[in-house]
Amino acid sequence: MGLTGMGFSVVAIAAGAVMYWGVTAQGHGFRLSTIGVILMVIGAIGLVVSMVVFGTSRRPAGSRRRTYDREATDSQGRSTAVHEELR
Repeated sequence: MGLTGMGFSVVAIAAGAVMYWGVTAQGHGFRLSTIGVILMVIGAIGLVVSMVVFGTSRRPAGSRRRTYDREATDSQGRSTAVHEELR
């Protein structure tokens, strides 16, 4: 979802607001203002979901690389320092 979902949600909210407050015409059996409210609610829900998904999908700033320094001992008793870097 991410940024595309956020953009679509903002457009849906704006279109719903225009339909609710800006359009006074009525059709047979439905009102454009009702469709505007539905668009605003769906856009708000989509915006919240997109923000949650976008916010949780990002890694924290320090988690890209992890380094480990440790001392390894082989079977003959020799010890060596080991530096590992994981990505």
